[in-house]
Amino acid sequence: MSGREFDVVVVGAGFAGLYMLHRVRALGLSVRVLEAGDGVGGTWYWNRYPGARCDVESMQYSYQFSPELQQEWDWTERYAAQPEILRYAEHVADRFDLRRDIDFGTRVTAAVFDDGAGRWMLETDRGERIAATWCVMATGCLSAPNDPPIPGLESFAGPRYHTGRWPHEPVDFTGLRVAVIGTGSSAIQSIPVIARQAAHLYVFQRTANYTVPAHNRPLDPAYRDAVKADYPAMRARARQNFPGIDYRINLQSALEVAADEREREYAARWADGGLPFMGAFRDLLLDPAANDTAAAFVRAKIREAVADPAVADALTPRNVIGCKRLCVDTGYWATFNRPNVTLVDISGAPIEAITADAVRANGREHPVDALVLATGFDAMTGTLLRIDIRGAGGRRLRDKWAEGPRAYLGLAMAGFPNLFTITGPGSPSVLTNMLPSIEQHVDWIADCLAYMRASGLARIEATAAAEDAWVAHVGEVAAPNLRSTCSSWYVGANVPGKPRVFMPYIGGFPAYVEKAAAIAGAGYAGFVLT
Repeated sequence: MSGREFDVVVVGAGFAGLYMLHRVRALGLSVRVLEAGDGVGGTWYWNRYPGARCDVESMQYSYQFSPELQQEWDWTERYAAQPEILRYAEHVADRFDLRRDIDFGTRVTAAVFDDGAGRWMLETDRGERIAATWCVMATGCLSAPNDPPIPGLESFAGPRYHTGRWPHEPVDFTGLRVAVIGTGSSAIQSIPVIARQAAHLYVFQRTANYTVPAHNRPLDPAYRDAVKADYPAMRARARQNFPGIDYRINLQSALEVAADEREREYAARWADGGLPFMGAFRDLLLDPAANDTAAAFVRAKIREAVADPAVADALTPRNVIGCKRLCVDTGYWATFNRPNVTLVDISGAPIEAITADAVRANGREHPVDALVLATGFDAMTGTLLRIDIRGAGGRRLRDKWAEGPRAYLGLAMAGFPNLFTITGPGSPSVLTNMLPSIEQHVDWIADCLAYMRASGLARIEATAAAEDAWVAHVGEVAAPNLRSTCSSWYVGANVPGKPRVFMPYIGGFPAYVEKAAAIAGAGYAGFVLT
């Protein structure tokens, strides 16, 4: 073999990669992290678009593996913005001296399992080859930006930005005519900010989206101190909640209470803000009639907020609330009352073309100076499939996943020995608070490596039968849930040609943790260890 050799190579230096590095080091194994960016932070390194902010409250969107870290870091806002989250990731990297084991500016282009040597051989865009017994993909669920196949996109003469690949230096839209294509989470966060700068903003909307207000504010020091005084209790409550977030879920049905009581519950949730709105009643994602009550409440809020009835109607979603990612906003709908903002509804027909200085839609040219693509990501599988990953016998991952992702627990795959994926398809991941889900996966992998080392084992591989059973289970729990009923990025609908498979595990964080722990406790049932 040429190049360097390690016990473990980790791909990615976001929150998953940083914690994986910390845990592997503690096992006494040699480890190297390969990171495409020039710094740590993953999602929060790349996504620097205006208004970028987490939709999980900052006191919960944080590591819990170190009590000291929890006590020493002070968040400043209820919902932390991208710069603060990036500073947090950088603080963690420095506090635990992680940078010395990270190769920055190094993109992995291939990972091939050598059957004879029982090792992974990784190749990078720097021409280096690196060998490892175990390979851990900490590549993230939303890290492969989706570029839309719009005719003429490359001909646009002005500056063009993708929210998932935003420049590191500030972008000033003052005096410019700007087009934002897309109305998902990044668009909903950035549109109000861009509108305050731009001479005119055109928003091209294919699908109207639901959003709930953040009601963000500076973090109350008394609240922050109270949480810190009893952090373990908050974390324990979160672990028992379906999304891994500590908030009250009303166990009543939306249909078993009187209409006025139901409205009071929605109003209280709306006034508090954020994702807990969907916890107003237990059956909002299980019963279409119950879901209709929540959707009607939000639709009424749109009509209240938007002055022009025609614009309000175009902004009003007709689908199930929560089947697409529920967004959290600050002043989104009110932005469409500004005289310099125009909504362009392209639900009936896609954008026809982009020219050097305009976007053509509905037979009309919209002259623009700058273009913002808020078109999301090739979610869950995109980053992995952009690497040439080949397992035992040279089998390519892109062939294995040609009809949709297949994995055991979202952690490992049959035919790909000694390869782990953190928050991969088939795990709760994007339906939960990502930080606890990341920590649970990292801890599971680290404990597995410790078990193998103590047992004198060198190779672990999921069986095809276990993988098949898990994939079937993921599909079974998704079927009755309303999240699986619409064309969302959860099923790959935003990427042309991508197989339509509901990718995350929708059975909830507590159930998943219990199943994963039981499998490990049974000597890693469903795996072959040699």
